[in-house]
Amino acid sequence: MEVNFQTAYFETAYGSAKQLPASSIPEIIFCGRSNVGKSSLMNKILNRKSLAKVSSSPGKTATVNFYRIGDIRLVDLPGYGYAKISVSEKQRFADLMEGYFSQPRNIPLAVQLIDMRHPPTKDDVNMLNLYLELNMNFIIALTKSDKLKPMARKARLEELENELSFLSGDTVKIPFSSVTGEGAEEIKKEILKACGL
Repeated sequence: MEVNFQTAYFETAYGSAKQLPASSIPEIIFCGRSNVGKSSLMNKILNRKSLAKVSSSPGKTATVNFYRIGDIRLVDLPGYGYAKISVSEKQRFADLMEGYFSQPRNIPLAVQLIDMRHPPTKDDVNMLNLYLELNMNFIIALTKSDKLKPMARKARLEELENELSFLSGDTVKIPFSSVTGEGAEEIKKEILKACGL
């Protein structure tokens, strides 16, 4: 089956776990802390300027957003780890995420976004451990790769090997830039491969 990423459209958004529909087709999830560039990555791989809304203030994606491409769903999960939101909002985010992952869902791949310039946060590590615990297939998109000069980039890639040493050596890590498009094709290939296409 041919999958044209440009045909993606916004399907629906849910603000509470109770509203989430049953998982009827494969769901590719995108997860990362607020301001890691999740919307920019999704727009880049879909070759659309603003299908996924890029928020001017981090922590605004307070819903689980579903996008549809043929027989695949892309699921944009709420950004985590933003300090300036209220305790009750943080709790709602946590409940929404927990609700999503505790349901029987068809998730062939998780795309975990980590800012390449910085060590993974505690929340990033928690998410990676959750994937391991749930025996989920995942890749890591190292965002904002264009912001590093070659020497700094090389150093960060080496440091990341240590910082993520709890993962297996064959974990796919893809440097990504929404500015240059680096990594976009590789991420698409991983999505198709995970869906058996």
